[in-house]
Amino acid sequence: MKIVILDGYTLNPGDLSYDVFKEFGEVTIYDRTPQDLIVSRIGDAEVIFTNKVPVSRETIEACSNLKYVGVCATGYNVIDVVAAKEKGVTVTNIPAYGTAAVAQFTMALLLEACHHIGAHSESAKSGDWANCADFCYWNYPLVELAGKTMGIIGFGRIGQEVAKLAKAFGMNVIAYGPRYKSEPGSDFPSVSLDELYAKSDVISLNCPLTDETKGLINKESISKMKDGVIIVNSSRGALIVEQDLRDALDLGKVAFAAVDVLSVEPPSADNLLLGAKNSIVTPHIAWAPIEARTRCLNIGVENFKMFLAGTPQNVVSK
Repeated sequence: MKIVILDGYTLNPGDLSYDVFKEFGEVTIYDRTPQDLIVSRIGDAEVIFTNKVPVSRETIEACSNLKYVGVCATGYNVIDVVAAKEKGVTVTNIPAYGTAAVAQFTMALLLEACHHIGAHSESAKSGDWANCADFCYWNYPLVELAGKTMGIIGFGRIGQEVAKLAKAFGMNVIAYGPRYKSEPGSDFPSVSLDELYAKSDVISLNCPLTDETKGLINKESISKMKDGVIIVNSSRGALIVEQDLRDALDLGKVAFAAVDVLSVEPPSADNLLLGAKNSIVTPHIAWAPIEARTRCLNIGVENFKMFLAGTPQNVVSK
């Protein structure tokens, strides 16, 4: 059996091991695969693993030996699952491996927005504290979270974990999800999107990217939000119309944006949010602690074993 890992560096930059796959057949590992080499590198392989390398209908049709695509991530929008199903190719993903990591990072983004810890540390280390006439100083407004309202858009595993963390900080939490309906007296009442926009001091995006959610945060939805709202996005960059968010930051309608994702990754150097005031941007790392990546790899191996056993799990090509 020929197995090809198309972008092995993404999940494993050197601190994990792919040796486990060698027991199943001949394994070829590429750190990265450019678009023009996808088909040739897959060749006559029966099994491929990918994180962000796309597998299109054209690729599936060109690689007639292909039987299994293991997506080493939760999101599988890079795969044409309709074409895969038509051709009898099983596609699996890895749900839930990064729930704790992404929720933790969401709160880290929010805490940075509230306290500007990095900027204050740089200021102190550069000599500003040593030269200060007072025992302390702050260069940005500092925000206490207790009593504030967080609105969570997307109330799946990660959204629910973010809610628990926010509650621990004394925040009130309201949530919107297309299938989420809270019970009376719930700590996390379900609300409409418009109500969430109107009531939230902080809005956390924890929903998947779909046709319905693409561009969800835009000029119109921002206009319904509180003045001075903080927006946190640890989900997908295309949930936000970046020009509209940049404009809202410039006007002060949005007090701060903290994002781990952008609409195109890696972004162009002139991406609007990279130069926006009152914002922080991190390079899509919420998922990346070694503990989470280890779980991802282990689940990926288990998915493959279950496929070989004839009882595939986490199948998305249904």
